[in-house]
Amino acid sequence: MTATEESVQAPSGSQMPFINCEEVVRIYKIADLEVFALQGLDLQVEPGEMMAIIGNSGSGKSTLLNILGGIDRPSAGRVSVGGRDLLKLTRPQMLRYRRDEVGFVWQNPARNLIPYLTVLQNVELPMLLAGTPSSAGRRWATELVDNVGLGDRKHHHLVELSMGEQQRVAIAISLGNRPSLILADEPTGSVDNANAQSILQVFHRINAEYGTTIIVVTHDVRVSSYVDRVVGIRDGKTSVEFLREPASVAVEGDSGAEAKGAHQEFVMLDRAGRLQLPAEFVEALGLKKRVRVVLEEDHVAVLPQEAAGDVEARPEG
Repeated sequence: MTATEESVQAPSGSQMPFINCEEVVRIYKIADLEVFALQGLDLQVEPGEMMAIIGNSGSGKSTLLNILGGIDRPSAGRVSVGGRDLLKLTRPQMLRYRRDEVGFVWQNPARNLIPYLTVLQNVELPMLLAGTPSSAGRRWATELVDNVGLGDRKHHHLVELSMGEQQRVAIAISLGNRPSLILADEPTGSVDNANAQSILQVFHRINAEYGTTIIVVTHDVRVSSYVDRVVGIRDGKTSVEFLREPASVAVEGDSGAEAKGAHQEFVMLDRAGRLQLPAEFVEALGLKKRVRVVLEEDHVAVLPQEAAGDVEARPEG
């Protein structure tokens, strides 16, 4: 980071997360309409964490990824990545951030790959563009190709590779400039089950070996087997988190990383005390515009409006 780039300093005695999003809003104008893609989203990601983001189409997942990758800017809120305040970076600083600090993996690997180059040449290209000496670039590219399991195909062209193999090449390319953050948008969306498992195993191995922070946006429920945390986004806000139980770890077995144990689901509480109840709970209880919230001894009860009278009549003690 250059001396002119803005950074966010952590208060004395505290450690800031690697990624910190506070009340992030993104509004798009379509004709005379304003569309809220993000509506006060909060998210923290620790250094070296591999986590997943899930949500229905239109929930704001890809918008969040574009903001974290420096492709888009929020309309309001605060976003910092690795100490950089992304709202304060100039255009040249943002370009350097995207080039040096972020690796992108898209659903369609063709966005990352050049068809007339070999696997190794594709992985070397970002390093050459960044001015890395050719000998050092060749060594690092060879290591990356080996690490994604394509060492025996490094001189093949893309037409000789399956879609899953092409996606593994794209992962190697994303690591070319040694980024601190990898953003993967539906990386298993265009492959079959076997290739999807292979791709997720590659992400898991890279995270373990290089300590790179990885965020995977996906509809693929299998990703939960490879991460300790899954964040659900609904209506432009983080609504739920699934955390792996402390005794649960992902380990390497004969078929790659396998999940041990289960995740627990938590509803997210924002800074103002608001939370998003799961849709199935709202439907099951017939909750409408107004609900009654009652503080009990060890929990908070949420009741439909029709039950308010019963609560008020309940004798104390």
